[in-house]
Amino acid sequence: MDNVLNKQELLRQIQELGFVALELNLFLDTHPDDEAALNDFCYITNNLNQLKQLYCQNFGPLTNFGNSMLSKNTWTWASEDDKWPWENK
Repeated sequence: MDNVLNKQELLRQIQELGFVALELNLFLDTHPDDEAALNDFCYITNNLNQLKQLYCQNFGPLTNFGNSMLSKNTWTWASEDDKWPWENK
């Protein structure tokens, strides 16, 4: 993650990793002793959390709860100039 990703690309990667993490989670529900799947799950969720943190730092929270508090006004993301990720066209 040397170069800063644009907002749309970063959101797409978060969605993709979120899907993979959920699928691995469901797989591990029925295959709890699968070491490879567990290692993959840990790797994917670590990357997913890093991307979510990067998104929040650069563009604001992904949900109304966010992953972290913003440094100034916690409501700065709720302006008419900035839309929620799902409002992008």
